[in-house]
Amino acid sequence: MSDAGSDEFDDERSKLGEYEGDRNEAGERHGVGKAVLPNGDVYQGQYENGKRHGQGTYRFKNLARHVGDYYQNMKHGQGTFYYPDGSKYEGSWVEDLRQGHGVYTYPNGDTYDGEWLHHMRHGQGIYHYHDTGSKYKGSWVNGKMESAGEYIHSKHRYKSNFVNNHPSGPGKYVFDIGCEQHGEYYQTEQDRAEGEWGELASTAILKWIPKCITGLTLWTPVKETSGDFINSK
Repeated sequence: MSDAGSDEFDDERSKLGEYEGDRNEAGERHGVGKAVLPNGDVYQGQYENGKRHGQGTYRFKNLARHVGDYYQNMKHGQGTFYYPDGSKYEGSWVEDLRQGHGVYTYPNGDTYDGEWLHHMRHGQGIYHYHDTGSKYKGSWVNGKMESAGEYIHSKHRYKSNFVNNHPSGPGKYVFDIGCEQHGEYYQTEQDRAEGEWGELASTAILKWIPKCITGLTLWTPVKETSGDFINSK
């Protein structure tokens, strides 16, 4: 059913945009249809009682696009979102937010495959660096590497706990030749400089303190009573 030739639909069109498709007995968009919204966005797919509901494709005027499940006008369920910068997210959505398991491909070719919460990397996941082939595999909290994790490189890996995207405390480098170097990362501060507003600014740098070299050993994170992870051999 087209919107043409109806005063009632003319009023709807001014508020919700042009629509062509199925309707229910109450005149609501219901079934399969296509809408051109007042801002220029286009949705084509399923409706239920006037709202986007079911499978559909939403094309934004900025060239972004979402293909997937909708629930009461929100991205909800499985879907793929193509961003204008060339990045892409394939996975689970909850009320318009990336949540659950999903794979995000960044414009530079990096990928993140893992858990999400409220649009951020959160839970267990693997971040793959396209240029180097290295990976980070471990825990994420609010978009940052936190707690137990490991950097995996072509011929060695580093296992430790992470704080605010950086290794922290005891850890070990594991080499493919069959040995390990144990040690600890400390954060040190570079020379403090006065900022634009007179405040003191400093840049923290990581310093590796090696302790010993051994054969291959087991490494598993365990929790302290405070809830932080510590290193256990």
